Amino acid sequence: QVQLVESGGGLVQAGGSLRLSCAASGRTFSRYDMGWFRQAPGKEREFVAHISWGGRSTYYADSVQGRFTISRDNAKNTMYLQMNSLKPEDTAVYYCASKGSGTYYSPLAYDYWGQGTQVTVSS
Repeated sequence: QVQLVESGGGLVQAGGSLRLSCAASGRTFSRYDMGWFRQAPGKEREFVAHISWGGRSTYYADSVQGRFTISRDNAKNTMYLQMNSLKPEDTAVYYCASKGSGTYYSPLAYDYWGQGTQVTVSS
């Protein structure tokens, strides 16, 4: 069993920054690719960012490219999402997930999920 716990969400003004954390336990964190997704009210869950098991490869959604940075510390079993220049359209519940098999931007490729953390960006 894998447990993923997100933290770091909150309310921020447009243009501000937040850093999300995802603490993992239950299996060898360093062996698995990880991802961040988000879901706004009334919308489907969407891909935000992906990081390979060793941290050398990262991918981002076009909407966050250049503003968000995904990283991980395998020694701490923790993944991060640094979010800068936040916009009101970034408002959503953010989820971290551990990847199984499949395409990195598809939620179906991820087999374990956290409970989510709310990010609200005011204009």
